[in-house]
Amino acid sequence: MPRLTRKLIETLEPRQGDYSVRDTEVIGLGVRVRPSGAKSFIFTYRRGGQLRKLTLGRVEEAYSLEQARDHARAALRDVREGVDPQAVKVAGRHALTVNAMIDHYMTDGPAMKPNKKESSWDTNRTLFECHVRPLLGRCLAQDLTRLDIAKFQMDVSLGRTARNVKTGHRKRSRVTGGKRVAALAVVTLGAAYEFAILTDLLKTNPTKGVERFQTIRRERYLSDREIAAISEALAQFEREEPRHAVMADTVRLLILTGCRKSEILSLRWDYVDWEVGCLRLPDSKTGAKTVPLADAAVELLRRRWDEGRPPERSRGHNSGDTLAAAERSPFVLPALKGDGHFVGLPNLWAKVKVRADEILRQKAAEAGKDPRDVRSLLHVRLHDLRHSFASFAIAGGASLFMVGKVLGHKQARTTEIYAHLSDDPLKQLANRTAARLSEAMRF
Repeated sequence: MPRLTRKLIETLEPRQGDYSVRDTEVIGLGVRVRPSGAKSFIFTYRRGGQLRKLTLGRVEEAYSLEQARDHARAALRDVREGVDPQAVKVAGRHALTVNAMIDHYMTDGPAMKPNKKESSWDTNRTLFECHVRPLLGRCLAQDLTRLDIAKFQMDVSLGRTARNVKTGHRKRSRVTGGKRVAALAVVTLGAAYEFAILTDLLKTNPTKGVERFQTIRRERYLSDREIAAISEALAQFEREEPRHAVMADTVRLLILTGCRKSEILSLRWDYVDWEVGCLRLPDSKTGAKTVPLADAAVELLRRRWDEGRPPERSRGHNSGDTLAAAERSPFVLPALKGDGHFVGLPNLWAKVKVRADEILRQKAAEAGKDPRDVRSLLHVRLHDLRHSFASFAIAGGASLFMVGKVLGHKQARTTEIYAHLSDDPLKQLANRTAARLSEAMRF
């Protein structure tokens, strides 16, 4: 048997059947020649008394003889350690890809996680489709390393998966990156890995130990003047267009209750407990919950109840009036068209913010202040109304525990984002106490 060289391999001519030429340098390495003239490096070994052949790669410029020798030496070590190289190759060919792992998680995951909300699954699906599949979908799940996951997070944060494409008539798909989205994508991918481990498809989770981007919480708390400006803007919109009354009352309920946007928009009359003065929501982000209603919120709801009642049935506020209830929308904030609930809040909220910002700057100018020093309202989100409810409660002396109860937080750490707000009432208490002590010390 000759020692394989590039020149020798080039001289090998095809025959009627397959034949191979062995290498004398590495045990088991050879070149197989097909009748078609195709040449491949092979590794021949015995396993359980049977002769087996492992194809290493085609003879071409991209795959050199030295590479073939390195792979053959590695395969030889595996054989001596009791590992079957051919079985490893077959297993790798049928190994779980990231796409397949995601499909498994999204198909069977709801059965294993019955308490996870559909909205959370929708968020997972969006992160998978927009970020994970494009970058990692075709990779073998078992081959990904922590470095691969860290690079994936960096790529998403830099916008490698960003896109803005037309998906239909007057419809576009806009995907952005950023650190927050990247960190969420890593968490979601980690959940899929954990599910694969739980179902015995994988043994390790490469997302563990990967340091995720720290994202800054967007916390915006409204002041008394800002709330007043928003209230005035809502009143102006109502006077200009009566149809905006539904939008205005939606914002008012968000301010007065501290509820989430989805909880108020989907609010139904049968959720309102008039006798106790609360909302009994059968479902929310944290499950079923009871929301205590302030007198101002109850008054607003009673007004909406009366406005929705036909004139001949406008007496009293008895929610048990089945005939009147049948003649009205089941939603507290009905859609302007159709039978559903109001859905036009985001666009109108953007206009309210602009109007309220103008009002705030005008009042500042009237007071002799520079309007440019006024904090802008243009970036205030609807969810910031919930934050503001908490800030007003804490400024009034409420404990974090009580605020968490009103907002419906299941875990104390969720309410802890408001901990720094408690400094103000504590500082006021310290100032009042110190002032009295200072007065006493003067004698």
